[in-house]
Amino acid sequence: METPNNEISSDNLEFENRIDLSELQESVFKIKQQLQKVIVGQKDMMDLLLVALLADGHVLIEGVPGVAKTITAKLLSKTIDVGFSRIQFTPDLMPSDILGTSVFNVKTSDFEFKKGPIFSNMILIDEINRAPAKTQAALFEVMEEKQVTMDGATYKMEEPFVVLATQNPIEQEGTYRLPEAQLDRFLFKVIIEYPNAEEELEIIMREQALENTTKVSKIETIIKGDKIVAFRALVKQIKIEENLLKYIASVVVNTRSNSFLYLGASPRASIAILSASKAFAAIDGRDFVTPEDIKRATIPVLQHRVIVTPEREMEGLTSKQIIEQIIEAVEIPR
Repeated sequence: METPNNEISSDNLEFENRIDLSELQESVFKIKQQLQKVIVGQKDMMDLLLVALLADGHVLIEGVPGVAKTITAKLLSKTIDVGFSRIQFTPDLMPSDILGTSVFNVKTSDFEFKKGPIFSNMILIDEINRAPAKTQAALFEVMEEKQVTMDGATYKMEEPFVVLATQNPIEQEGTYRLPEAQLDRFLFKVIIEYPNAEEELEIIMREQALENTTKVSKIETIIKGDKIVAFRALVKQIKIEENLLKYIASVVVNTRSNSFLYLGASPRASIAILSASKAFAAIDGRDFVTPEDIKRATIPVLQHRVIVTPEREMEGLTSKQIIEQIIEAVEIPR
């Protein structure tokens, strides 16, 4: 099992005293330990979920059925002492089923707002592409501005607030493709692959060993929600040099002029890479961003924000491959 790296090399001791990241790093390590009690492999997914949590972003988790998309989100919520709400998206789901609705109170002879399941801290939206555009659009305001406006009144969400949404990329019947504006609300798109043969065996063996217990019962709560809010404030203080800001800008601008892409990334993507790279640095115990942090953040931030041209798509090129080419082409600051 990996251990948290609380020390930075002697050459960089001066950095240790600026921001104390030891508690953040230890908490991340303990949360990963809890998740690994149940989840086999998928270390990149765990890192990305935790980075999104620290960077105050939402995550779209994509994978075929049965690769632990939903259970991972549920287990993560169990490690943090916050409110959890699960919403199963279906074709007949209405916006009011998510946000809430005004109901008539006989005692007061007035309408009062009854909050929907979105009013929680960690929201799991299962199969987000199963609901029609009208219902998907209900998430626009709450995901971006962390508030819901109903009947002229505004209701703020409690911090921390994060949406974890899952979708199946294979099945098309009864699904509604997420529009670009909706995809842009997600900090990361995490693509989960099948486990290898060794991991598959481990999954089966762990299932056999469960007997009469449940997966969720194995998970312990590690931290409270207010700690996540405090950690987010720390992450924002992580230092990044101006030449690295130019590096982020160059990568994003290149997506707009790339002939293989029909749609490039917006300035929101640049800000997302900045936030995520700071969180990557924080979980590594550093209070400064390196080019490697930016590289780790770029693909999950950009791959759902760009659109491959039909010609290149027919050739089998993916957005991830094109983004990798762009990263290779842009000079790394020294």
